[in-house]
This record gives sequence, structure tokens and C-alpha cells, in this order.
Amino acid sequence: MPDAVPLGQVLDRCEPLLRLQQRLAAANAHMNAVRPFLPPALAQHVRSGPTDQESWTLLVANPAVAAKLRQLLPRLEQALRQQGCTARTIKIRVQAPSL
Repeated sequence: MPDAVPLGQVLDRCEPLLRLQQRLAAANAHMNAVRPFLPPALAQHVRSGPTDQESWTLLVANPAVAAKLRQLLPRLEQALRQQGCTARTIKIRVQAPSL
């Protein structure tokens, strides 16, 4: 098909998908910045969540993990700043268990 456009080119031109890719890349960068500061036993219960211009959300497995992370927030937010991440603050959200 001479008129066919490769899927990659189509996706690269789709503004909503580009924004989504940028947000996912930012969330991954944020997680990489704070991962070294998470105790291993705690890290397995923490996932990267959505990010926006002002904040980044960490998704946690239960309230106990959320409480411990709140104690670490100053250190984690400092790690974000040192790595030049866009998020200024970290939000913590307990994620309901999936059934």
C-alpha cells in the first residue's frame, strides 16, 4: 500500500499520545529518583502513579506503608529536586486491593 503510513509516525503525530508518553516518562524518572531512598521492604509496596506539573502521586498497598512514606517525604522530595524532576510535591494514595 503506497499510501500507508507507519504506525510509529501516526503515533508520533498524535498530540494526546505524546502528552501521555511524556507523563509516563516523567513518572518513571521520578520513581528512579526516589527508589534509592526507599527501604527494600517498603519499596515492594510502592508504585509510581500519575504526575502533573506540580505533584507526583505514589500508589501504596496499605495505610501502614502510607504512614511510613509520609515520614520519608522530605527526603523523597529533596531527591526529586536534586534530580531536576518537575514535581514539587509528592502525594500518597492508598490503592484499594484488586479483586
